[in-house]
Amino acid sequence: MTLTYVYHSGFALETSRCVFIFDYYKDPAGVLPTMLSCGKPVYVFVSHFHYDHFNPQILEWRNKHLADSQRCPRIVYVFSHDILEHGCASRDDADVWMDKGDSFADDNVSVEAFGSTDSGISFLLNVDGHTVFHAGDLNNWHWSDESTKEEAAKAEQWYLDELACICRRTRHIGLAMFPVDARIGTDYMRGARQFVEQIRVDTFVPMHFTAFGFESANAFQPVAEAQGCRFLRIEHDGQSFDVLS
Repeated sequence: MTLTYVYHSGFALETSRCVFIFDYYKDPAGVLPTMLSCGKPVYVFVSHFHYDHFNPQILEWRNKHLADSQRCPRIVYVFSHDILEHGCASRDDADVWMDKGDSFADDNVSVEAFGSTDSGISFLLNVDGHTVFHAGDLNNWHWSDESTKEEAAKAEQWYLDELACICRRTRHIGLAMFPVDARIGTDYMRGARQFVEQIRVDTFVPMHFTAFGFESANAFQPVAEAQGCRFLRIEHDGQSFDVLS
């Protein structure tokens, strides 16, 4: 499988049979047109309605002629239900609407929706026998530099409760895409560290870091590796990695 970093929290995971696109916002390196025209089924996941995770341009992909004059043989849109609730899309725009606790499966993938500590949901996929997790906006958003101790503690407990839900389902994830966002300030890696401490993650890739750049996200590498993770250092938009081989 090949994982390509698109931008912010956006990734594309290509397998021998299909393509999975997560939380498309922007595509500065222009990698998606080729993937969309590869002739494989495409699954488009959106974790919540925020503009940096949901770009309505994705709704044009189903019928748009691409650079090679081919159409995608099949696009499946899998959206968090909060996108509908906030009026960002109509009910017919998605094939699958999900809330926390929902599941979906077909011949290519099975999907379970877990919670978030902001809006929407996070996704746990089983693809060709491998588990893949996209966190959406699930993180320990403690903001301790600008919150009271009580507010920070409440935010952390919310995150730990959501993490416990995942742990009850699995203690092992093959590939995890998870926020490492320096905007949080002091101890901004805490949520990611708690994640890899409680769940054995084979491959960890940071996301949601664009406000501070690649260096801030890649600083998590020694923490992840101390827990036995393979850490994917993202150096530029459009970078690809071999994963889950």
